[in-house]
Amino acid sequence: MNKKIEEIIAESKLNELLHKSDAEKQKNTVIWVLAVIGAVAAVAAIAYAVYRFFTPDYLEDFEDDFDDDFDDYFSEEDQV
Repeated sequence: MNKKIEEIIAESKLNELLHKSDAEKQKNTVIWVLAVIGAVAAVAAIAYAVYRFFTPDYLEDFEDDFDDDFDDYFSEEDQV
């Protein structure tokens, strides 16, 4: 009788260890998925920052040209 109780306890402990291992694997998978998503987001942010840094600002050039042309139509006496 004593052996049967010990076997049941041993089986229950083994069963608990197996279930903990499954839960740990699931947590590990979630962590890996989040890490991959974070890495992809970081690479995308860096690529966007580099793109914005190297892209010329055409609007600034347009506004400068427009101001120069606009000043030619008015004399200095008209300006307040």
